[in-house]
Amino acid sequence: MYKIALAVCCYWFAFSTWAEPISTARTQQLISAALEQTQSRVRYNGTYFKIAYPNGDVPAEFGVCTDVVIRAYRKLNIDLQQLVHEDIRKSFAIYPAKRNWGQTKPDTNIDHRRVPNLQTFFTRYGKTLPVTANGNDYKPGDLVTWMVSGSLPHIGVVVDKKSDDGERPLIVHNIGAGPQLEDMLFEFKITGHYRYGL
Repeated sequence: MYKIALAVCCYWFAFSTWAEPISTARTQQLISAALEQTQSRVRYNGTYFKIAYPNGDVPAEFGVCTDVVIRAYRKLNIDLQQLVHEDIRKSFAIYPAKRNWGQTKPDTNIDHRRVPNLQTFFTRYGKTLPVTANGNDYKPGDLVTWMVSGSLPHIGVVVDKKSDDGERPLIVHNIGAGPQLEDMLFEFKITGHYRYGL
């Protein structure tokens, strides 16, 4: 009986470890990078900016929801501008650039700052996770996308802080007032749940 219990325990441990390949250090680094942004004054500004490539960024005082994610991943030495651009260049038809914005070629200034493009990239190279109504299914470091008002795509980072009732993780996102830490996981329709680079 002892051997059976031990075998089951070992199997469970091996499976759970395989199913959740999360690096605590990198996850914490991503969370810290997201939370740090809530301490800066950033005006919501979705204007098209011409920026450097690679490692380009819009002026630090400006940003949108995607910039929260891009800037957080830069702290992990992950340049989503370059990675998304290289993949769009190879697989342009897979991305919604032409369908959504009428593009005929990749654009290093804006492609990585569009939520549908990030969704495509994370689906291709990250881990796509279930969309559920259970807050416990959303782990620190996960990325969540929403559709706001039926037509505005949005994205945020799940962090290791909980709502007052302990039922939901808090989100760092920028929906208009600069990067904020908020209890808003289920405020809008969730369209995607991802884990990338951890």
